[in-house]
Amino acid sequence: MGKLLVRLFVKDYKNTKDPDVRHRYGKLAGIVGIISNFLLSAVKIIAGIICGSIAIIADGINNLTDTSSSLITFMAFRLSELPADKRHPYGYARIEYIAGLCVSITIIVAGIFILYSSAGKIIDPPFLEFDNITIALLIAAVFVKLWQMVFYMYMGKQIDSITLIASGADSRNDVITTTAILIGIAITSLTGLQLDGYLGCAVALFVLWSGIRLIIDTSSPLLGEAPSAELIKSISDIVRSHKGVLGIHDLVVHNYGHGKIFASMHIEVDADTNLLESHDMIDNIEKDVTQKLGIHFVAHMDPIKTSDPVIETVRAVIEKTISRLDNVQSIHDLRIVPGPTHTNVLFDVLITHQCSLDQETIKAEIGEDLYKASDTYIAVISFDKTYAEI
Repeated sequence: MGKLLVRLFVKDYKNTKDPDVRHRYGKLAGIVGIISNFLLSAVKIIAGIICGSIAIIADGINNLTDTSSSLITFMAFRLSELPADKRHPYGYARIEYIAGLCVSITIIVAGIFILYSSAGKIIDPPFLEFDNITIALLIAAVFVKLWQMVFYMYMGKQIDSITLIASGADSRNDVITTTAILIGIAITSLTGLQLDGYLGCAVALFVLWSGIRLIIDTSSPLLGEAPSAELIKSISDIVRSHKGVLGIHDLVVHNYGHGKIFASMHIEVDADTNLLESHDMIDNIEKDVTQKLGIHFVAHMDPIKTSDPVIETVRAVIEKTISRLDNVQSIHDLRIVPGPTHTNVLFDVLITHQCSLDQETIKAEIGEDLYKASDTYIAVISFDKTYAEI
């Protein structure tokens, strides 16, 4: 059914890399969610009023919040289409992340409401009477929500949308909620035990836990999470495939939303190569990465001396030192500046986020070994941190 809706209402649906196609996916998911959640909410609230069950009414109100979440999703995909402007030069694609956060917050609000209402029913348990029509409606609601979950997850994976995946998780919560209510009805019918309030509390705690997890997942891109290992490898492989690249470092990736990824990198080239040839190679690399990965890529050219025996000797000393230091990855931008009384050895040290050594310890280790090589050497070190090995 979900695939059929996509084929009917999403033009050029296979081309999910196209921003326009992606927006159509998102808006379709929002409209489907608004209609289906509103109908489910109305059915459950009416059924809950008829049989006097707070758990069913709470479940219906939870679906009502799902309707507002679907509206948020729809508006987010509409707004993310807005072009870049003076105040937001990188566009509005991050609105999708904000929408995912809003959906997560509505889940938590619904969980708090259900917990409060259910606690009251534990203190003062009501007499519940269920008819076959009510039970049939709840069973139908489970299947609708199950379809909704599959639909949202499918749509979210097709366009890599954290907002739609969050909506799918919310639908999964509703399946569990309504199933718990049906189990409670069966137990009450067989034993006479009134478990409505207890089941409502259990459902509320699950919904709250799910909402908190979703807030963590949806807020991570807004905080600026590290790029995926796959993206790092793809960039590195493309750059290294060009003849004349001696080394790469200082990869920085900024994500401003789907299709709005900006990356920069330093590329080492032979200092003795013609400057115009090296510059042309850097231009070709920038175009290659941009075309193949669909990201905005800028490269900085670092010329290094490959035929200076002094530099190579110093490099060998430093690399031997860092080889025994845990999570100290490499050095780059090595330069030697001689003076009348001492020689400055300037370079950057690349460390991982897992490095437990403080920078002063690393400086002392390298400085001591350089001093042994020549008492005129003074290490001038800058530190970089890397996402992953490139």
